[in-house]
Amino acid sequence: MKKVYVNEKWCLGCHLCEYNCAFANSGLNDMAKLKNKVIFPKIRVEENDKICFAVNCRHCDDPICVKSCIAGALSKSKDGVVEIDTDKCVGCFTCVLVCPFGCVLPGEDGVMSKCELCTNNSFGSPACVKGCPNNAIVFEER
Repeated sequence: MKKVYVNEKWCLGCHLCEYNCAFANSGLNDMAKLKNKVIFPKIRVEENDKICFAVNCRHCDDPICVKSCIAGALSKSKDGVVEIDTDKCVGCFTCVLVCPFGCVLPGEDGVMSKCELCTNNSFGSPACVKGCPNNAIVFEER
């Protein structure tokens, strides 16, 4: 299965992956409409004075977030993508607490949000990868 991988040696900490992700999943037709708005990307850049890297869902082989979801909102597709059914999510934060990578986050409407490899929008491949100016984020099978 192809997944998103990050090479922290090349990450500039520009946060463009976050904006491209938020735009791809916003339903908007113009990225400029995100200006001066709080964005809710499904990927986020962590940084300190020595290193920058993007944190995103690993789509684990045996995802503990899916096993722990009390509402049954998280599932693993036949393609291996860990997905959230936002209609089922009750916002209990259990998946946030159990994810060992910190990849599940509260979304704009209070339900949980996570990377689904842009399978639910028209981008075809992850928008964070397409928008990375330094090719620090790749979508490949390893």
